[in-house]
Amino acid sequence: MLVQQILKEKSDDGVVTVTPGSSVGEAAKTLSSRKIGAVVVSKDGKQMSGILSERDIVGAIGAHGPGCLADPVETLMTATIISATRDESVESVLAKMTEGRFRHMPVMEGDEMIGLISIGDVVKAQLSELAMEKAALEGMIKGF
Repeated sequence: MLVQQILKEKSDDGVVTVTPGSSVGEAAKTLSSRKIGAVVVSKDGKQMSGILSERDIVGAIGAHGPGCLADPVETLMTATIISATRDESVESVLAKMTEGRFRHMPVMEGDEMIGLISIGDVVKAQLSELAMEKAALEGMIKGF
């Protein structure tokens, strides 16, 4: 299965972004209200400056206290982003996420971000593919 198939299955709400000058507290409110685990930091919604996850925020609060919620997101965001392309395999994405120990990956087309996938999206796609393979094998065994 390819990343483009995951993007087709996702709702077309677009990628949730915050601007680099937004506060960490504002980003946390966005995460909470949208029930998501990460936001992309971007000036224009297409070019990425970084990514900020709930894990980044919790780590900062644990290390520095709640005062960090007033800091700009660019102080906590991950600026070095590992991304996928729409033609990349789900297995490749899963390997990158596992190796890098992150749960959200932007999907890029050239320099433009076209989507964001999560580990949940990838696992769901893998389970769907396994279910189809199982059904096909059962059909062959039963002679259907």
